[in-house]
Amino acid sequence: MAIVRHSASEGPAYFATYLERRSIPWQLIALDAGEPVPRDVAGFSGLALMGGPMSANDPLPWIAPVLELIRDAVRRDVPAIGHCLGAQLMSKAFGGTVRASAVREIGWGEVRVADNAVARDWMGELQAFESFHWHGETFSIPPGATRVLENAHCENQAYALGRHFGMQCHVEMTEELVRAWLRSGGDELRSNATSPAVQRPEQMEADLQKRLEQLHAVADRIYDRWTQGLSRGS
Repeated sequence: MAIVRHSASEGPAYFATYLERRSIPWQLIALDAGEPVPRDVAGFSGLALMGGPMSANDPLPWIAPVLELIRDAVRRDVPAIGHCLGAQLMSKAFGGTVRASAVREIGWGEVRVADNAVARDWMGELQAFESFHWHGETFSIPPGATRVLENAHCENQAYALGRHFGMQCHVEMTEELVRAWLRSGGDELRSNATSPAVQRPEQMEADLQKRLEQLHAVADRIYDRWTQGLSRGS
């Protein structure tokens, strides 16, 4: 399992905990530390892409190789999963687009499960849940994919394309990650305080443990579905 990290502040967090509990080995590819993008996904059981403060449209030297890596995963039928920026990169690799959201979304907010068979396959009987958000851009549902999650502020919260799954919302959050983002994101919160989808720090920290437990239960559902059939050898 390859986990691509684009920013030191946005590591795999609960996703890594999930993999370790299930004895699924993984390798971190830290692009933020200068590690090169793998030429292909040969030898990896899956490809996971984490978040980051940059845009999928930025002229960064690793963007094009990452897009090609995602396309290689599709060609080789290696499941890919994207979190926030990772899902935006996947959408772009699949022929979709990434653009600014109507409103910046930061904090806890309800996400609804779309009313279609693909969404029910991934999410079961779940109809809605509270997730964590921190984004100012959004992806289009790429050609051939199906919307799985949505909410009032961001129509496209998740999509599935066969075995591949991209999420705008952050189901990988931990207490440490929430508090770290609050420490580093003060300026962004203050400059977007009037957004209807941006919460104050104290709102994000309220009932944090309970909210994270409920979020991890949803994450388990998504990750369980995504890891079906993964090779356990790499």
